[in-house]
Amino acid sequence: MKLILANPRGFCAGVYMAIDVVDQMLQLCPGEPIYVYHEIVHNRHVAERFRGRGVKFIEDLDEVPQGSMVVFSAHGVSPAVRAQAEDRNLTAIDATCPLVTKVHNEAIRYAKAGYQILLVGHLNHQEVAGTRGEAPEAIQVVESPANIPNLVIKDPNKLVYLTQTTLSTDDAEVIIKALKATFPNLKEPPSSDICYATTNRQRAVRAIAPDADLVLVVGSRNSSNSVRLTEISQNAGTKARLIDDKSELRPEWFEGVKTVLITAGASAPEDLVHDLIVELIERYGGEVEQRDIYNEEVEFGLPGTLKDLMRTRGVDPAGRRVVREDSGPKLHGWLESRGIPHRTVDLTIGATH
Repeated sequence: MKLILANPRGFCAGVYMAIDVVDQMLQLCPGEPIYVYHEIVHNRHVAERFRGRGVKFIEDLDEVPQGSMVVFSAHGVSPAVRAQAEDRNLTAIDATCPLVTKVHNEAIRYAKAGYQILLVGHLNHQEVAGTRGEAPEAIQVVESPANIPNLVIKDPNKLVYLTQTTLSTDDAEVIIKALKATFPNLKEPPSSDICYATTNRQRAVRAIAPDADLVLVVGSRNSSNSVRLTEISQNAGTKARLIDDKSELRPEWFEGVKTVLITAGASAPEDLVHDLIVELIERYGGEVEQRDIYNEEVEFGLPGTLKDLMRTRGVDPAGRRVVREDSGPKLHGWLESRGIPHRTVDLTIGATH
């Protein structure tokens, strides 16, 4: 069996930053309870590993004792949640992805300018809940073109759309096209709100999926961007399966399958991909081919709230930074140590800075 690895895959800059925030908190505050509002990122293994180290994930700030420390997840929170944390005298460390913060700031700016905001996204997603909270009276969520007739529009000339950062670019395009057809004067955000990592991973799958008989996406079912990768593959005509790890593989999936594309959502750890490769090679033999589609060079520093806490604990934040691993050389060394035939095909379209 031929295994094609999509590159980029797995952790994005926002996930690296959010996970590193919790790691830094565990080192900075040994023995002190660390609470995280929602899962830090949407991946079961990441959450379980942190629980094993004593981190407590909560869905209501009332579960956090007054005066304790709480980390806001990468998905962002509403002003109401921030106010609640302040009322409870909590030390709040904000691990919100900067690209989510960008959408929050756009919502605030457009609402102040008198615009109604059509937020393209999934109503019950935590990111959408946080963004809506910035301007609840101005924002309406659009999940599909079917929602458009039910929108309450005051002035069609004062409309703008924003999007959830982890949407399928295919689905978003359909909705945005329908919105523009209905509201010709609909204003666009200055730049796409769908994040670079979501876009790059989807484009890689879209480019490679036609060469595969099956696509395996490593990621959790509550991970929006992971689910979208399976949809992109299916839109390209290749069957896709979303799995948390190798334990979910089913033999019947591989009947008649000669080529498998493997990718991972932006919150899925790379070691889960490695374990999957070993499992498939042991079962079916074959070779591994990594196809480089995009070169990602994005890095986010530690949030200011964490740097402030470090200073109060006598730690210089300048000596600590988020380190983004380059999985390429690590992967090749790992494959060589196991005698697995492999190669890299450079199809790089460009770099994201």
